[in-house]
Amino acid sequence: MTLILLVANVAVWGHAVHAAQAAASQGLAAARSHHGTAADGHRAARSVLDQLGNGPLRNATVTVERGTAQTEVWVDGNALSVLPFLELPVHAQAAGPTEEFQPAPEATP
Repeated sequence: MTLILLVANVAVWGHAVHAAQAAASQGLAAARSHHGTAADGHRAARSVLDQLGNGPLRNATVTVERGTAQTEVWVDGNALSVLPFLELPVHAQAAGPTEEFQPAPEATP
């Protein structure tokens, strides 16, 4: 029975990792856009987590860093536990270049 519960716990952990990665990806998309901010990324990631409600990801925290060249989003938390005293950590990260406006080069006659 313990083995079955352990397998179930690993499946729940995998689902929680997927949820965290989805939130991190959405946060990155919002934060790295031309007019995006770290706050936009945080709001987008939290929105995904809020839509998932009381799913497999518990105590999720979102961290967003938007620099001039690189933007990164981290989502950390714990997976819902099926077995008592088993707390599996969840970590997801998304990173990409920060978008910036590049005017078209002027045509030379």
